[in-house]
Amino acid sequence: MLRVCCWAFSASDADYLNFITLLLYFIFAAMIAIDNILVSDQVVKEQFVCDLSKCKGACCVDGDAGAPLEKAELEKINEVFDVVLPYLNEESKKEIARQGRYVYDKEFGWVTPTINSKVCVYGIKDKQGVVKCGIEQAYLDGKVQWKKPISCHLFPVITKQSKRSENVYVNYEPREDNCKAACSLGTKLKVPVYVFLKESLVRKFGQEFYDALDATAKHLNKTTTS
Repeated sequence: MLRVCCWAFSASDADYLNFITLLLYFIFAAMIAIDNILVSDQVVKEQFVCDLSKCKGACCVDGDAGAPLEKAELEKINEVFDVVLPYLNEESKKEIARQGRYVYDKEFGWVTPTINSKVCVYGIKDKQGVVKCGIEQAYLDGKVQWKKPISCHLFPVITKQSKRSENVYVNYEPREDNCKAACSLGTKLKVPVYVFLKESLVRKFGQEFYDALDATAKHLNKTTTS
């Protein structure tokens, strides 16, 4: 975690500039910049592997809204919808008929609808009680070519586009309770977050980006252990 200490100082220009310089050092020392993509160092330092037997797919259930959707993904949902619909339960079908295939949230933009502000309407439950993505299941069955929203594929990494520049921020944000098992399993297996998310990171940013991130991570690891 990045910690910034605040203290009282005189209002001289020199002190102010020194404070700002130090603050910027702490901020950017905790980021990895690859072109306009700013990656939290936690993405390479922390370890994570989903443990669905423990969390039961809680990321499809627990949240402030449905899964965030990129604008281009709205058409993707329309393209796969008729194939995915038979995978969904009756409650999900009713909510989609009532709300639509996607909805607009004032805080998060376009998102998937939810049932009672909880489970995503595209969530399906398997025999073990694990909530999985109906879109992804159709993909795994070879019936559609689109796997699922990229925000779901990237979790527990969250990406955010800057409103003032072309910068994209990439942060590691696991759920404090629901992801405990995944953090423990990742530590046990010694799998860094970015390695666990290789497929989704390549899908989002491209292979060249991932190779640069991997090289940076290995350099950082070598530096800290030498």
